[in-house]
Amino acid sequence: MRHRIYFILSLFLVFGCDKDPFPGWGNRGINYDYGRDLQHEMIVLGDRLENPYKTVNVERALRSLYPTKAEGVKVETNRLYVRFLPKNDRECSLLEICGVELIDHPLDYEIKVEGDYYHDPAIEEGEITWQYAVVPSDFVFPNGVEYEIIDECFIADSNAETRASGIDWDAVEREAFVLTGNEEMVEDIALTKAGSSKVKPAGRITIVDDEWNEGKPFGVAGVCVACNVFVKIAKCYTDRDGYYAMSKSFSAKPRYRLMFKNAAGFSIGFNFIIVPASLSTLGKAGPEGINFTITKDCNRKLFNRCVVNNAAYDYYKRCDASDMNILPPPSDLRIWLLSTTDAGSAAMLHHGALLDSKSIESIMGKYVPVIKYFLPDITLGTKDLYSYSDLYSMTVHELAHASHFSKVGRNYWDKYILYIVKYYIETLGKVYGDGSGNGAGYCEVGEMWAYYMQSKMMKERYGGAMPSYGTSFWFYPQIMRDLDSRGIVRSDIFNSMTSSSIDCQMLKSSLIANNPSKKIIIEQSFSRYGK
Repeated sequence: MRHRIYFILSLFLVFGCDKDPFPGWGNRGINYDYGRDLQHEMIVLGDRLENPYKTVNVERALRSLYPTKAEGVKVETNRLYVRFLPKNDRECSLLEICGVELIDHPLDYEIKVEGDYYHDPAIEEGEITWQYAVVPSDFVFPNGVEYEIIDECFIADSNAETRASGIDWDAVEREAFVLTGNEEMVEDIALTKAGSSKVKPAGRITIVDDEWNEGKPFGVAGVCVACNVFVKIAKCYTDRDGYYAMSKSFSAKPRYRLMFKNAAGFSIGFNFIIVPASLSTLGKAGPEGINFTITKDCNRKLFNRCVVNNAAYDYYKRCDASDMNILPPPSDLRIWLLSTTDAGSAAMLHHGALLDSKSIESIMGKYVPVIKYFLPDITLGTKDLYSYSDLYSMTVHELAHASHFSKVGRNYWDKYILYIVKYYIETLGKVYGDGSGNGAGYCEVGEMWAYYMQSKMMKERYGGAMPSYGTSFWFYPQIMRDLDSRGIVRSDIFNSMTSSSIDCQMLKSSLIANNPSKKIIIEQSFSRYGK
């Protein structure tokens, strides 16, 4: 299976938008020290620890603090700490449907070196590694998925009835940490049954764009913030300004991380394994929460993910009728960041483009569904892109393609992709071909739109003159820029980009049909560039 995934990945990577020779935008340096020493490679585990949330350990702690009351209080398992080993896409989907939140590393081990991911050394590289989760005690395990129950657990926050028993469960929880040898993980709060309290993590995740907002930090929007202490897990999404607040409280120091599955409906990741979104560690900190500012001087992976997160969040929100008034990209959009290339693509593979064609099905056979599960819709090549503005520019270009896909569908997109693949091969790497041949019109319309949107959105964010992205190629985004300046706005153009707009002439006809009172303006804009 892995070799087939590599094959189709190499095939679609040629469907890339050329890096436009438009001059880059400048940079100004701002340094922040917080979090810069965190590692973002593979997690290094230490010793296995005794889980204080095991039901038997909570019972011990209860008896230790309340030797009399404990006789009348029954601690019943309400959570199971388990691990799964899914073998294929069907099993992955089953777990997802069941609402299981998966973590790729064990939760009851010391973390010697923080990192963004983990792969069990007993599992072959490239295959799905063990996935860990905490599920309700009455969870119905899906048939056929290999699993192992590691611990039966009790978490007081999840059982409202226990709070009426006269027991200080916060103190019991901390006593369980002491009795299991994990007292160093507990904050400096008196380990007594009276006057104890726990804290709900809250804070703000921000980022800096040197060329916008006067270089002041602003929110990382809609991203998932997760934290855990052993099997006690909490997560929530940041708001548009980067603020978050967990619903669960902690007395020990949690491990914090960002999960790049955005509330707007997209995920950012590059994985051949089950995890649909990348994770970036924010390290271990106090239970009150953390404030974290990301700059271009932080870890490059973390910075890139946060920039793309914000660019995509803004794009989705701006598709609203009150702003750009265009279709957003499809839901469950998968975005990959690739550090070895400077090209981007919007092949829309996760949504079935190309892969549903008979030619690919004949090659890939039964592996088509699993490939669709793993592969992305959009790739962004981050090589040599160091500024927020450069990453923003590439992101909105590819998202403009994704909106176009939402409008015209898979059949249109297949012709678009196949044209680029064919002429990339025949012209020895010239991504867009030379404008001749079957399917060139699909490329013409699609790239005119994406480069026009890229230029317009960059001007709207950064001001100044409209950038000239794409104007050096054989198609003419200048036409759309000219239409825009004469009152044929972005939504008018998009509404005319139907599945019948298979070349520039058909697009012109559609524009005239939708805007008959502006026929002369439309004809002039096209004729100015020989169309």
